[in-house]
Amino acid sequence: MKTIRQYSFGVIAAALVILGGCADMTHQERGTATGAVIGGVAGNVIGGGVLGTVAGAAVGGVIGHEVTEPK
Repeated sequence: MKTIRQYSFGVIAAALVILGGCADMTHQERGTATGAVIGGVAGNVIGGGVLGTVAGAAVGGVIGHEVTEPK
């Protein structure tokens, strides 16, 4: 049980650090990062492996960047 608590604490601490790094991002930067994450997951599911993940992240990042571009 103690191991689960230590693991949970580590996951929560890592999530707070990662989310804290996004605090000063612009709207377009957040859109780019979100698109890259969603694209990476989709690329992994569709293509599988590292190549599919990287390609999906690249395409998702470009789409997220363009969608959130200021008008």
